[in-house]
Amino acid sequence: MGAALEIDHVSHKFGGFQALSDVSLSVPRGSFTALLGVNGAGKTTLFSLITRLYDNTSGRISVAGHDLRRTPGAALARLGVVFQSRALDADLTVAQNLTYHAALHGIPRRQALIRAAEVLAQVGLSDRLHSRVSALSGGQTRRAEIARALIHRPEILLLDEPTVGLDVKSRAEVVALTRQLTAQGVSALWATHILDEIRPEDGLVILHQGRVLADGMAGEIGGGDLTRRFLTLTEGAA
Repeated sequence: MGAALEIDHVSHKFGGFQALSDVSLSVPRGSFTALLGVNGAGKTTLFSLITRLYDNTSGRISVAGHDLRRTPGAALARLGVVFQSRALDADLTVAQNLTYHAALHGIPRRQALIRAAEVLAQVGLSDRLHSRVSALSGGQTRRAEIARALIHRPEILLLDEPTVGLDVKSRAEVVALTRQLTAQGVSALWATHILDEIRPEDGLVILHQGRVLADGMAGEIGGGDLTRRFLTLTEGAA
């Protein structure tokens, strides 16, 4: 079995600005891999290429063995995404949001309602199926967005700064939930600028100014002090 996500020598420009330079990384199946970088490092640009919001004109991106340019439908069907910006319609119920997203993936309404109940149980929101999104807390909304990303049973989740704007308790719950999902077999690429969300046993890719500065196990890269190592790497690359 190959990796859940493979990125090989991907670069991207906005006009004359080089947003990504020869980026390569791999997310093993069933793993929690952190993509660490300050704001502006290129994390969101990379996610936009993986989700085809932008077209990758250099290098190769593969999702669960499916080339994103050659077979985009098969690749995107195996991808679940939690964007940094809120993606749910606050005026609709959680069920309405989930069934609408399921319809985009060709899932019939009856089956979508069954799956909605399943994924809400996974994220601890079984009692919120018929609640309006506007009635949810920030942490509950994030968990509902994760449920939305799971409804078509993807093999990998992309999470772009998913804890931004959350309080400490809600942040910890969202991190713990994502780790629980990886233990159940879903892979996760977790983009963040918050170092204490990363454990030594996690995969880690440090991205800075569009370049990969380190790629490996977080404990090995950090050597007991990930903060100091991160600062040393990024200051040296400035």
